[in-house]
This record gives sequence, structure tokens and C-alpha cells, in this order.
Amino acid sequence: MVIDNSFYMRLALDEAWKYQGLTYPNPAVGCSVVGEYGEVLAVEAHHKAGEAHAEVNALKAAFYKLTNNTEILQQQTSKDIHTFLINHHNNIFKSCTVYTTLEPCSKVGKTPACASLLATLNIKKVYIGSHDSTQNSFDFHAKFGILQNECNTLLEPFLLWQKENFIFFKWAQRLNGTVDNGIITSQNSRELVHKIRNVCDLMVIGGDTVREDRPTLDARLCNGKAPDILIYSRQTKFDKTIPLFNVQNRNVVISNSLDILKEYKNIMIEGGSKMYNLTKDIVDMNLTFIAPKFGGNNSFNNNDDEFEILNINQESQDIIMWMKKDQ
Repeated sequence: MVIDNSFYMRLALDEAWKYQGLTYPNPAVGCSVVGEYGEVLAVEAHHKAGEAHAEVNALKAAFYKLTNNTEILQQQTSKDIHTFLINHHNNIFKSCTVYTTLEPCSKVGKTPACASLLATLNIKKVYIGSHDSTQNSFDFHAKFGILQNECNTLLEPFLLWQKENFIFFKWAQRLNGTVDNGIITSQNSRELVHKIRNVCDLMVIGGDTVREDRPTLDARLCNGKAPDILIYSRQTKFDKTIPLFNVQNRNVVISNSLDILKEYKNIMIEGGSKMYNLTKDIVDMNLTFIAPKFGGNNSFNNNDDEFEILNINQESQDIIMWMKKDQ
């Protein structure tokens, strides 16, 4: 039987991209567990910093599929899942193969080490996309470099905010390219944006947008933390009854300089054509939501810019794309 390793790694990659922007300060990671005959037992990802890693979530789902033991579903913390699997695996994973986009952690931190769990469960083989130079050796057979370039791209935000910061530009548009005139995207997409705001240190927005839209720019749809705000504007006078100025535990800066970005790690810029032009040379990635509707009046006027699509998620009502601007 010929196994297409890239197919299973692609499943892990696509799952991980769904959580890109949500796992800060941890990397987005995906994992697939495959049975003896090539059957997909589980595809999972790391969802949030401090919670179970991708390998643990995938092994939890695979254990349930193999055993139909509902007790595993009651285990919520990473430590509890580790302990349950170690005590109850009965070698059911011995013919399984694991595909993970990033080398499994071998150090105990906020969660137990994934590498030791894989070894204890007697996993037959592990395929790894990106190498992690901070990890120690582990006691299972592993092969590196499956879709390595794609896995390294997934890892870029994590590497950037470790080094300095990661800056991404987010916008929403309709099918006819318009970005104005009220709410554009679905409720699910707006909730996702609020979850992303919850882990951002800083949001950058233009002065005209603040005056016209009078936004709050918080994370209320997920009961999350509101990021600090930079209003990028030459004019410094604003109506302080605009809701964004009245969010607790938030710092709002009004400036015509971007120097403050050096003080933050995970930065989202929101806006339209004007803000895009002003900041595109400092942006590392772009995140766009495309709603299946027409309407509005104003669209982007950047006719010469082209993008490399990194991932497309069409499970939502809207099309969600992570992209890089071609250099």
C-alpha cells in the first residue's frame, strides 16, 4: 500500500491554519493520526495557549474513534488527557502514524511533553514538518521535512513575535470588493475576529475610520480582552465619547508615527485602501474575509499588488484567506 505522506500532513496544516492568530504566544500547530491501513483517525490542532497541544488533541480524538470509550471525552486539561492515555492505551496506537506540522515538544512547561507521550504510546512512526531547534531528542522513529516549506510558513508568526513582532493587516470585503457601508461578514466571522483581538497586544486603525464608524474595537463577542489601540492620524482631536476610548484597561495612543509598534509583539492593523497603502511595507501577512454578497460603494484601489495565498478556509459562511503580498 502506497501512503501519500503529504496528504496527511496537508490535513494537519489546513486544521492548524484555522487557529492561526488564536494561539499567541504559542505557534499554530496541526496533527493527523492515521491508522494501519491509511484511514484517518483524527485531525486536530492546538487551539489556545495553555491548552492541550495538537498531538494531544489528535490522540484524544483517535483514542475515542478506536475504542468508543466516552471517558476520554471527559478529560479536558492536557495533563488529564496525557494521564488517561498513558493508563488506558493498551497499545492500540502501535500501528498508527502521526503527522505533525511542528516537532513535538520534549520539555515540560504549562503542559506535559508531547514527545514523551508519543514514545509511551508506542506510536509506529511520526512525520514532522518543521524542526524545532529548542527540543531535545526523543525515543521514537521520526522523519522530518514533510511539506517543510508549508509548515515553516505556518510557523512564521511565532518566529517573528519571538524575534521582534508579527504584524498582520485584516480587512473584510464583499464579492464586488467593497469594504464600506456597515457590517459585511457573518456572525461567525465577527466572533473569530474578536477571538483574534483577544490575543493581540495592539490594534492599529485610521483616524477617519474612528470618526466615521465610532467603533468599540473590543473582544466582547468572546468575552475577551480588548487590545491597546493606536489611532494612526495627523489630527489628534477626537470625540472621546466614541466607544473605543471608554474600554477599561486599555491604552489608546493617537499618533502620526508607527514607532510605538516596537513595544508590542502581536499586532493587527484594520482598515481599507488608505490604511493598506500606508502600512503595507511593514505588514508580514494579510487576513481577509470575503462575504458572499454585493453592496457598498468603496473598494481597494491597489491595482498593482499581487498576493500569495497561504491558506483558504471555506468552512465558514465567508471565505477566509491568509495571504502574503508578493515582493
